[in-house]
Amino acid sequence: MKLFKTPRFTTQILIALFAITLTNCSVNVGSKNHSTTKTKKIPPGQAKKVSGQKSAKNHAPGHNK
Repeated sequence: MKLFKTPRFTTQILIALFAITLTNCSVNVGSKNHSTTKTKKIPPGQAKKVSGQKSAKNHAPGHNK
């Protein structure tokens, strides 16, 4: 007694297995940066208050010393 009587049955099994393997594929489209909150620089005076320093010069954007 043969397990697979017709080649049509084996073809159907192979097509079903192929369809199952295709459904497991996933595609991700888009960028990886999905930040919903925008980060904003705080002003030098506020940074001075947070750090506890007396001068805001070190927190100014053009300060190089």
